[in-house]
Amino acid sequence: MTSEREERAQKPLMHLDVEATDFFEPYAQTAFVRALGIVSKLGDQPQLRLIAASVVAGGAYAGNKRLIRAGTRMILAHEGATYAKDLLKIEIDRTRPRSATSTSEKRPKKGDHTSKEETSFPSGHSAGAIAAARAFSREFPQHSALAIGAAAAIAAVQVVRCAHYPTDVAAGLLIGLAAEAVTNETWKQLDFEEHDGECFDKAPRL
Repeated sequence: MTSEREERAQKPLMHLDVEATDFFEPYAQTAFVRALGIVSKLGDQPQLRLIAASVVAGGAYAGNKRLIRAGTRMILAHEGATYAKDLLKIEIDRTRPRSATSTSEKRPKKGDHTSKEETSFPSGHSAGAIAAARAFSREFPQHSALAIGAAAAIAAVQVVRCAHYPTDVAAGLLIGLAAEAVTNETWKQLDFEEHDGECFDKAPRL
């Protein structure tokens, strides 16, 4: 009975996923979408780590403690999001939209596959990008809209290029936001308890 209720609850989401794939599939290999895919690689783990490290390095070079804090927050939040999404990926099998040929393959289910094409859920790009963007926004709230907008665009492109289903992306975004929230709470505790709030320059925080 429980499995039947769960299956009924999943049907609207599965319908959304299938409809999105069917809509974008004809455009997935166009030059424009392929170009978007290249840009979206900024959400890959190596690229995000490099960006965060560059923020830290730029802050160190300029003597800007807010930049150092921002880059450090980005690294910590990104790694937390990456760890969390990896835990799910090794437990859940789901064939990516561009490779799935049956309804069963499109549905997330318990499994142990590790290949890229069989681990669509959740979206790592989405998790890492939103975690890093939110972390950066903690130190630079005036740039919050731009940072989070860029992360949202990276996440959306995953659906357009048929690399992920909408629910993969939604799950990734939730994981990234949760990981960053945990990182932020830990950061605040360490800042207060270990440094008595005096180690870093005071700056607007969200």
